[in-house]
Amino acid sequence: MAISVAACAIEPVPMSPQTAERLKSQAPIRFLLTFDDGPARPRTDNSTLSILDTLAHNPLQPGIKALFFVQTRSSGAGETEFGRNILRREVAEGHLLGFHSATPHHANHRFLKPEVFEQSLNDGIADIMAIQGSAPKLVRPPFWNYDKRTFVAYQQHGMHLLLTDLSANDGKIYGIKASLRRRSNMLHLLTDVRERIAAGELPTVDGSIPVVVSFHDVNSYTADHMAEYLQILIDCARAVQLPTAAQPFYDDKATLERAALARSVSDSAQSVRLPGLWNWLWE
Repeated sequence: MAISVAACAIEPVPMSPQTAERLKSQAPIRFLLTFDDGPARPRTDNSTLSILDTLAHNPLQPGIKALFFVQTRSSGAGETEFGRNILRREVAEGHLLGFHSATPHHANHRFLKPEVFEQSLNDGIADIMAIQGSAPKLVRPPFWNYDKRTFVAYQQHGMHLLLTDLSANDGKIYGIKASLRRRSNMLHLLTDVRERIAAGELPTVDGSIPVVVSFHDVNSYTADHMAEYLQILIDCARAVQLPTAAQPFYDDKATLERAALARSVSDSAQSVRLPGLWNWLWE
């Protein structure tokens, strides 16, 4: 109840008559949840495990399925049997694994030597295939950073690059775990998404428009507030007057994968919007 009351304190966001009219012909939205950087390292009070619990058991929609962009060989985490067991649990509970990295640390793919980058791709794909039973079809590069060379390499390995529409801004690059603007941030980003939907920029997949949301499952604050984040997303959609599907979050791996593939970047030269300051930084 406390979560619901707090998150509902979001004022409606006005829109133009033109936007309102255009939205009438658009499908409802569905939030596609993604998580980067896991599995988390701690053996007790593990944030990845906490998030899995919340996705499975929450008051809004029990059994939510998500896409986890994983670091299969991260030091002390993905490289360990403990970390691999977390990845196995993700698969067993119906979640989808995507490739993030297969190096000991959170290395920028663009700055790796070509042979090291190629080896990391081969290692990560093999690791995920061993756990998931199939090669990953989706990739999200560390720091959201890629260029034509790395983009082509992803494609050659059968992976499609997925960015995001909404970001909790909870990545470790920010240096803090807490987020004091989680409501206003999501509201601002979803207002922009509303205009893109009205302009017909986002595809409809299986009867709804996938809106990609990004979190970091290694962030303990995110894990502790995951149920609140879910409520915030629903309330922000209501505030910007975007109808949600009957099941506002994905609950099936195959449907989730189709939606993610439809939202992937098709061309390395395609203009993209990155969260936070990343567009400014990489440009």
